[in-house]
Amino acid sequence: MRIALLTEGGYPYPRGDSYAWCDRLVRGLDGHDFEIHALGREEWHRDGAWPAPPENVRRVRTAPLWGPAPGGGGRPSGYGRRLGRRFGEHFADLARAVCAGAYGAGAEGAAGGDGGAAAEADRFADGLHGLADLAREHGGLAAALRSEQTVRLLEGACRAPGALRAARSATPADLLMVAEQLERALRPLSLDWYGAGETRGLAAADVCHAVGAGPAALPGLLARRLFGTPLLVTEYGVRLREHYLASAAHAVAPDAVSAPVRALLASLHGNLAREAYRRAEIVTSGNLHARRWQERCGADRGRLRTVYPGMDASELTGIEEDRGRARPDPVLVWVGRTGPARDLIGLLHAFAEVRRAVPGTRLLIAERPGGPAPDEDPGSARYLAHCRALAAQLFPDEAAGLLSVGENPVCFARIGDPALPRLADAYAAADIVVLSSVVEGFPVPLVEAMLAGRATVSTDVGAVCEVIGGTGLVVPPRNPRALAEACTALLRDPARRARLGAAARARAQELFTAEQNVAAFRGIYLELLSQRPLPAGPAVAPPAFARPPEARLPGRWTAPARKS
Repeated sequence: MRIALLTEGGYPYPRGDSYAWCDRLVRGLDGHDFEIHALGREEWHRDGAWPAPPENVRRVRTAPLWGPAPGGGGRPSGYGRRLGRRFGEHFADLARAVCAGAYGAGAEGAAGGDGGAAAEADRFADGLHGLADLAREHGGLAAALRSEQTVRLLEGACRAPGALRAARSATPADLLMVAEQLERALRPLSLDWYGAGETRGLAAADVCHAVGAGPAALPGLLARRLFGTPLLVTEYGVRLREHYLASAAHAVAPDAVSAPVRALLASLHGNLAREAYRRAEIVTSGNLHARRWQERCGADRGRLRTVYPGMDASELTGIEEDRGRARPDPVLVWVGRTGPARDLIGLLHAFAEVRRAVPGTRLLIAERPGGPAPDEDPGSARYLAHCRALAAQLFPDEAAGLLSVGENPVCFARIGDPALPRLADAYAAADIVVLSSVVEGFPVPLVEAMLAGRATVSTDVGAVCEVIGGTGLVVPPRNPRALAEACTALLRDPARRARLGAAARARAQELFTAEQNVAAFRGIYLELLSQRPLPAGPAVAPPAFARPPEARLPGRWTAPARKS
């Protein structure tokens, strides 16, 4: 089977989103051929900036969503008069839908409630596919999308009845910024990935698998429309949710983006997600929390599946289980990427209460590698520095005696450094693993702790309750006292801690291993391929599963019928 894997800022880039999951999927399905069609979001997502892929990856094609459009993006000044009118009609439909809101509910509301929302969704789809046809027939869209005509059409859509209230106050500078972001988001429409005569690529793919319902799904939407290729959309972090969170962060940043720009871009991504959900044969999510987001954004409940992300459990399941023995210096362990959403400040205040209740307790904060470099994400670096300063203030270095050297009970380490060479070393040192986040999607550190057989204390965010399933303690977020009380209760009851760790390991091995994930997608691929209609023409060989098994038996059952 030939699978076109469509990613945005992810695989095959080693620091991209969902890299580990995609790599395990490709390697686990080594009997299938994969072609990677990757959209780069950052400047370091350059062509060739990835390790050697597995042998069953036949080709990697990339396109940047940053910087100028590749190849100039079409004609220098847009289209001529006739094609300009055609472009204006299609872009006006798209702009009207975007300015009306992600669900077709503008300031005055879309007439007819759900019917109005459906009409706006159809308008967006008509504009999107009309622009795609124009790009395929007459060159790229980049110049036209950055032209004065685009800005005028956007301004008219913002002033039209039913437009979002925030969009009505958009300034020319706001419209120029929106036009630039529109061009980048719609750049996949102008790519040369859709040649019908190709023996490889999207034209020859049996299934298009989009990792996310954003721009990565656009090539799959076009392949479905042009070639009838089934589209599968998988989201472990809902792309639209991530955009909303980033937009909220931009609203309070020193160089804050204006409200009209945020509203229009949120509507654009909402419409893209809605169209991907509408057209995909199957939409999978990594947990029920993400699934509720998808339903709210327009996904049909009948097409939704929950497939938990698989993890390599071999290293973690080799850790010895907690035997329920009390230690004089118990250790709390936190693992993850640092940032305000992880609420390490709240964790440090909770640890201060734990130390008062259980003297001698230590805290290990293990930073996971693979995130942006400090110069690429200065906010996380500043947050980590603030946490270090707070730890030094709350816990002055303690010495056992007058002649011994003091030591802080909070240790900051980075996995992969000599002091903490492996991820398994962090979990092996833990008596309790703590997750203190205030925002979380699928809690990967929590699953890792479960596979390691460790009792956990987590905040009730994202999919935590679904993942933990009663095998750990869950407390409200932003509540250091509750977090401290839960940790103290487990530290004082080693037998309960051991029971919870054993139950957590059994649950994780049943639901969250890579083998479970690969088997689920193998079945989904076969299901999509078996439902795909046969292409027209006698010279086209039918794909696998197009004939029933008994048709392959030799003898009179498969002999051609004689004419009487």
